[in-house]
Amino acid sequence: MLKGLRDFLMRGNVVDLAVAVVVGTAFNQVVNSLVADVITPLIGALGGAPDFSSIKLGPIALGKFLNALINFLIVGTAVYFLVVVPMQTMQSRLQKKAEEAPSAPPEPPEEVKLLREILEELRKKA
Repeated sequence: MLKGLRDFLMRGNVVDLAVAVVVGTAFNQVVNSLVADVITPLIGALGGAPDFSSIKLGPIALGKFLNALINFLIVGTAVYFLVVVPMQTMQSRLQKKAEEAPSAPPEPPEEVKLLREILEELRKKA
């Protein structure tokens, strides 16, 4: 039973997933700090206080929903421009390099072909 647990925990997929969760959590803190400490104050400086939590529609706290929605849009935009676009650019550059690399060796010159034919004929005679 413990051997099965050890084998499960040591599988590559589980370790990769654990690393992804840790890196994702750290990246989440970076993005949240970017939004809360940089982008939101800039929006506040340009258009007034970016806090809508006081907006209510009767008993419904509509402002909190607006804050969450705006935060989601800012985080999504930041992730897109800071992660997705650079990764797509890097992948397209790598793909271009792979396509430019010769897949097969170039064809030998005529002299080499002729020498190979001569060598083949000499081997047949020997």
